[in-house]
Amino acid sequence: MSLGTHRYALTTTWTGNRGTGTSGYRDYDRASIIGVAGKPDLLASSDKPFRGDPTRWNPEDMLLAALSECHLLSYLHACVAAGVVVLDYRDEATGTMQEDGRGGGAFTEVTLHPVVTIADEAMRAAAEAAHAQAHAWCFIANSVAFPVRHEATILVAGARAAGA
Repeated sequence: MSLGTHRYALTTTWTGNRGTGTSGYRDYDRASIIGVAGKPDLLASSDKPFRGDPTRWNPEDMLLAALSECHLLSYLHACVAAGVVVLDYRDEATGTMQEDGRGGGAFTEVTLHPVVTIADEAMRAAAEAAHAQAHAWCFIANSVAFPVRHEATILVAGARAAGA
């Protein structure tokens, strides 16, 4: 496997000028369109508490989604490498962001809650261990300055639930 530098590009276009630009805090919309060549546009805004459109993706949603998706993809790879057959995966990710009182803030933590169904009970230990490997491999989790935890549940096809 070759090591390399990967570059990513997108265009974010603000679409919220109501006619007077940013003449006042309440005078503009937070709407934007995020585009990547060859992919559908993503309609974005700020979160509702920050005068945004709650029907659009906001940066906080996208950060949480990036962490969840990165763990999923890294986990599937780790499972293949460990001989674990994953039949289903669903994550109900949660995150906490704390405002700092000066107009900014930061995420303080994200917790992933993957529920994974594997093919055989004999694969359980390897399926549990694959979460640590996935975390180590996840580019996004390795790029943030707050803890990203995972509280996984491993299910076996045809058997009852057990927490990991």
